[in-house]
Amino acid sequence: MTVDQKPGMRPLRPYFSSGPCAKRPGWSLEALSQASLGRSHRAAPGKSKLKEAIDRTKALIGLPEGYRVAIVPASDTGAVEMVLWSVLGARGVDLLAWESFGAGWVTDVKKQLKLDDVRVFEAPYGELPDLTQVSPDRDVVFTWNGTTSGVRVPNADWISDARTGLTICDGTSAVFAQDLDWPKLDVVTFSWQKVLGGEAAHGMLILSPRAVERLESYTPPWPLPKIFRLTKGGKLNESIFEGATINTPSMLCVEDYLDTLSWAESLGGKRALFDRANANSAVLDAWVQKTDWVDHLAVAPETRSNTSVCLKVVDPWFESLDDAARNAAVKKLAGLLDAEGVAYDIGSYRDAPAGLRIWAGATVETQDLEALCPWLDWAFAQVKSA
Repeated sequence: MTVDQKPGMRPLRPYFSSGPCAKRPGWSLEALSQASLGRSHRAAPGKSKLKEAIDRTKALIGLPEGYRVAIVPASDTGAVEMVLWSVLGARGVDLLAWESFGAGWVTDVKKQLKLDDVRVFEAPYGELPDLTQVSPDRDVVFTWNGTTSGVRVPNADWISDARTGLTICDGTSAVFAQDLDWPKLDVVTFSWQKVLGGEAAHGMLILSPRAVERLESYTPPWPLPKIFRLTKGGKLNESIFEGATINTPSMLCVEDYLDTLSWAESLGGKRALFDRANANSAVLDAWVQKTDWVDHLAVAPETRSNTSVCLKVVDPWFESLDDAARNAAVKKLAGLLDAEGVAYDIGSYRDAPAGLRIWAGATVETQDLEALCPWLDWAFAQVKSA
């Protein structure tokens, strides 16, 4: 194929954004026809759908007995903030950051909550900090899968079974794609628009019995806004975990999430979702291995994400450019693919090194990624020869 010759095959669905992510295959607005609209979300039809979303989530991801799930405001960010403001301060906290969202939690804990006993363990994009530094006697806040760096923790072996602190895990691009070690995790958050291509603005909060005990035994010294309050009279507000949301949810979004859960169940459950994400990321990895102008941003293979695949350009021509020129080149590459209608929204996150970020989660079709790879080569050749 010459520089000007375009590949013959095109992705049927060019949706590779890392959030909001691709809708499930075959999705249409008809999937929302049974939404409970024009009624209070606290009326029986709406509340039953909210409870159904919670119960089916528990079953699909296989939560241990005693773990609770709630639908909360403001996406994954809202779920994380709710927990940080509600449970931190009872003991020292270790913060892990190796990409932009983890760095955001560091900023919130240090500059907004202004806790005294804070340790921060950081690593540059593409690497993990030394996880063995985390103390089992302290709380720890971390992302399981770094959406903006493509780096994930390979396992939870570094978390002690005899810990006295809480493990607080932002799992928004990992749940339904990676095998989370639930007994090691006390708080997990995620959002519908990433894991299964749902609609935005709603977060999911998962609490272990240990996290509930903290909520009921510790009262933070700062005021809590209404949308952060998980307890009532010193006890967990159980109604929140039965579908009585703190604020008004979108029942259209709830219906869309129920639809994606049905799709996941029809495939065979979480293992089928894992398999789809693994097959998708394998396509990209195989292409990277035979392509000399690109490489994984994640240095160690065992830490590479199977959902948010982040790539760096390693061609000598690109590396000779300054930062502004690199950003311009990547923007042009992504713009060419967008204009051709073969890939939308695949530029790296604004805080990450200039490169590509391609979503490979379960709602993406493997054949679309196979069709995309030659287009990536074509677009790079266009930019380099310009």
